[in-house]
Amino acid sequence: MSDFPGINIGTDLDEGVDTKPREPELYKVILLNDHYTTMDFVVDVIMTIFHKSAGEATKIMMDVHKKGQGIVGTYPLDIASTKVWQVQEKAREKDFPLECILENI
Repeated sequence: MSDFPGINIGTDLDEGVDTKPREPELYKVILLNDHYTTMDFVVDVIMTIFHKSAGEATKIMMDVHKKGQGIVGTYPLDIASTKVWQVQEKAREKDFPLECILENI
């Protein structure tokens, strides 16, 4: 018997309650093209912040260059936001206008 009236300790949860954790919402992190940021800088950003290989980084950079944007990864909101911030800080340090955005999937 419980020391707390009205509280049943040790009873099973209601059968209708979903106790499985839900997957977090995912967001695409996208780099946008501009006419000033160098291709080498974009490749460096992709490799250092998003941990892509040189080949993958070059392919994504070419998407940014030719298509106007390139998806660099898909992450939960907190990680995606951090990566956007890191890109903006790195670009600001080098005086590049590189833009990075999030898009909900």
